[in-house]
Amino acid sequence: MAISMAFPPLHHVAAAVALAALSATGAQAQGVVNALCSTDAPWCEAAAKEFTRKTGIKVNQAHKGTGEIAAQLRAEANNPKTDIWWGGTGDPFLQAAEQGLLAEYRPAYLHDLHSWSVRQYAMSGHQVGGFYSSAIGFGYNTETLKKKKLPEPQCWSDVIKPAYKGEVEISHPASSGTAYTVIAGLVQLMGEDKAFDYLKALHKNTTTYTRSGQAQAPNVAKGEVGVGITFMFNFEKWKADKYPVKTQAPCEGTSYEVGGIALVKGARNMDNAKKYYDWLMSPEGQAVGAQVGSYQVPANKTFKMDPRIPTLDNVKLIKYDFEKYGKAAERRRLIDRWTKEVEPLPR
Repeated sequence: MAISMAFPPLHHVAAAVALAALSATGAQAQGVVNALCSTDAPWCEAAAKEFTRKTGIKVNQAHKGTGEIAAQLRAEANNPKTDIWWGGTGDPFLQAAEQGLLAEYRPAYLHDLHSWSVRQYAMSGHQVGGFYSSAIGFGYNTETLKKKKLPEPQCWSDVIKPAYKGEVEISHPASSGTAYTVIAGLVQLMGEDKAFDYLKALHKNTTTYTRSGQAQAPNVAKGEVGVGITFMFNFEKWKADKYPVKTQAPCEGTSYEVGGIALVKGARNMDNAKKYYDWLMSPEGQAVGAQVGSYQVPANKTFKMDPRIPTLDNVKLIKYDFEKYGKAAERRRLIDRWTKEVEPLPR
């Protein structure tokens, strides 16, 4: 039964005041914010442009993979050049928090966010927020597979079959948080030794290891490769544009991400970084993704989600241990093992 209230909840008031302050400054606002963005490039660009239009604050922003950014922040730790990092799979964010590279921030609007977003704050001492969510799976070109008489993959066990040799593309775990999420998920699903046996079999069928987990969708859509393994939302834009692309969550179960957002410890433009952060987490900022073809599930639950965003309701998600696999030492250990045992093998 609905209960009428004379006044809105305090967290809604706080969020409204923060957004009103942004709008009130308008083009008169001064200064810059230095940002690094790891989600889809169109989202990065559109968000920066719209925020500048709304506030007058100039966004100096580069687009890089999460692994690259984590390494950059470590290199710049004594003299930070970045104010805010947002988008991209969350494990590298948690590792950066563990290494003391990020600043604590507890937004006033936590109650407006999904529980999986709030858990990231709690897990990281309020250094990392959950920005969006999505699941790992396959995207494949139906015409390419039909032409080569290959079945549409349904399970992890399918894509290591000899028939798919040279038809699978995935990103490189040293530079891509997406690939690390795949490895960590397989380890949790199968057990570590069996997962590495699986990765060795997958290696035989892999044609390319890309720097970023965002490369698979366009390559599959254009028929340059038959199957891509990455976050499934990446393929939705191409499906919407009528490319012969379909997606499938692995039948055995799969890992998923909670994309990150964080302020950098020692940021030179912290006030403007907080304004950009709050805008990105607002309904207006969260909606930008779907507007430019990025169909992750947004963290803010107070607005109507774009109907093109795929639901996770029918995806068999593993119980992903973000705390364990978000540790820097665990990430380094698994990637080192992959680099020594899998990467050198012939294909």
